[in-house]
Amino acid sequence: MSSLVIGVGAGVGGFTFVYAKGGSYMTNDPKACANCHVMTAQYDGWQKSSHHAVAVCNDCHTPHNFIGKWTTKALNGYHHSLAFTTQNFHEPIQIGPRNLEITENACRNCHADITQQIDHMAFAITAQSSPISCIHCHKNVGHME
Repeated sequence: MSSLVIGVGAGVGGFTFVYAKGGSYMTNDPKACANCHVMTAQYDGWQKSSHHAVAVCNDCHTPHNFIGKWTTKALNGYHHSLAFTTQNFHEPIQIGPRNLEITENACRNCHADITQQIDHMAFAITAQSSPISCIHCHKNVGHME
């Protein structure tokens, strides 16, 4: 009986992976992110943005280390497929706290020379001990409206 359950589970999982173009999510191709209509506006906005020529989705939305990148892609894929399958997703899509932190770190990684200066000035002016958020002021930079 357990072999049957495992076989059915593997069959359904395999079918879903192929039907949902799962292999495309293992690439750096931004078109993979637009496979579902929820992401169409983000893809179109990225094409219009200044980041289009220098960054793809994974550059800003996944950590830059191997384990972090693939863990994030797996978690996001699971959550996106669950939301899409159950028709329980926000339109426009909303970034969650974990992915917001990843994106903030990506900004700071690519723009380290600027963010260090800004953090230093912000601390001097406001005595704020934590860095200010890039995304707070520049949330549409990667996805122009």
